Amino acid sequence: MRIWSIAILGVACSADPVDTGDTVEIDPLCEDAQLVTYNNFGKSFITHSCQGCHSSDAINRFNAPEDVTFDDLDQVWDQAAVILAVAGSDTPTMPPQGGVSEDDRTKLFWWLGCGEVGR
Repeated sequence: MRIWSIAILGVACSADPVDTGDTVEIDPLCEDAQLVTYNNFGKSFITHSCQGCHSSDAINRFNAPEDVTFDDLDQVWDQAAVILAVAGSDTPTMPPQGGVSEDDRTKLFWWLGCGEVGR
């Protein structure tokens, strides 16, 4: 799925509409995205797929970098591009026990790549 490589490179820009004066342009990858939020997807995803290693109170972080911790939503948003790169790509390397399903990768992109209103 070639879309992820392009989307990950543009994540910093894709989350916000671009004001071109008279009109606002939405990233085409986000135009038909479903509404995916922390409450309907993100919280469960982060809890089950990430916090086993990326929580400040994890018993064993399994060598997860100390500066990559997802204890709160702000920490997740601060690392959104990295999360998309390692868990949302065509060949996810996180979580290390086998990555996530294609459906979850799509939802992850809609949530972090397209931006959640009122995050």
